Amino acid sequence: MAPVRRLKRAERREQILDAATSAFSRSGYTATGLEDIAAAAGISRAILYRHFDSKAELYQQVLDRVCQRLYAETGEGEYTQASIDGLVRAAAQDPDGFRLLFDRAAREPEFAAEMLRFRDNMTKAAHRYLVEVVKDPAWAVWAAQMAATTAIGAVLAWLDAGQPDPGLVAARIRRTVEGVIEAARTEN
Repeated sequence: MAPVRRLKRAERREQILDAATSAFSRSGYTATGLEDIAAAAGISRAILYRHFDSKAELYQQVLDRVCQRLYAETGEGEYTQASIDGLVRAAAQDPDGFRLLFDRAAREPEFAAEMLRFRDNMTKAAHRYLVEVVKDPAWAVWAAQMAATTAIGAVLAWLDAGQPDPGLVAARIRRTVEGVIEAARTEN
């Protein structure tokens, strides 16, 4: 029998974060026990506690990691049309993390701040652009909020549909967001 290779601390931590992301995405914060995460990672609870003091800390670290990946792909606060490509890439690379942040954590008041911060950054960036193309200030605010909500919702729906046509999805989401902008620009 071959000897079992011990993982370095950073590798073990990533292994735990990966297992926790999947488990939390599947069942949510409340319904997921540390035993579930330890079993999914193939470790004991004692090893899990060497890396994380509590379930809340682990959950927060999972959300932080998802946000870091999203910001790396989309740009923090500097969203452009290309940011939708980054949003899709991030979701394709980590579908469980994307679902966790925008579906599960959004419904958990003690953890919703990460999702709200990301969505608010998207909305503010969209608004900076939209105030120049939508004459009515109230409709510019509406369109900025709808653009962010639409893009995130479209990516979630794409994941749920089995990720069809990965090369086309960003363009289709952009067209959907452009429809929101056009609706806000309409005078009637």
